[in-house]
Amino acid sequence: MDNFVVITGCSGGGKSTLLQELQQRGHRTVDEPGRRVVAHQLSVAGNALPWIDLAAFAREAMKLAIDDRETVIAERGWVFFDRSLIDAQSALAIATKDDSAIEALRHKARYHRRVFVVEPWPEIYVQDEERRHDLTEAIEEYNRLARLYPKLGYDWIVVPKASVEVRADFILRTIQA
Repeated sequence: MDNFVVITGCSGGGKSTLLQELQQRGHRTVDEPGRRVVAHQLSVAGNALPWIDLAAFAREAMKLAIDDRETVIAERGWVFFDRSLIDAQSALAIATKDDSAIEALRHKARYHRRVFVVEPWPEIYVQDEERRHDLTEAIEEYNRLARLYPKLGYDWIVVPKASVEVRADFILRTIQA
């Protein structure tokens, strides 16, 4: 969908804060599937957690990402996603050592061609109950996604390290160009 805009990149790089800013400006946003899976699994003492069973976690994140798309399919304005089905499929490929399903995402479950990316930002990176991996692992994830999105035909657009207002302005200006 051409109005479905992905914000992805490095964990702890300010994606969620940026999505909050876009929501405050009146845009529809979709929270990160992975963080929702982790929160749910922690609340039920489940095992579909990236540090316990990465494949189960990724499958749950994929289900949520698919459901999220269906939920907002009728939206006419911009819909901003904190990560996407591509991020979840990438995690599953790492867990299963099978990336054969990733190529199918080139043609189905498309998002806006411009993908906005937050780079590793050590000064703001923090671990928490839901984000237990360290900055090194977050950078590895960033690098994996930096190779994957362009391979699938997306424009990888780095969001400047600046205030959240400047970042939101940058995204809104760029998608309308």
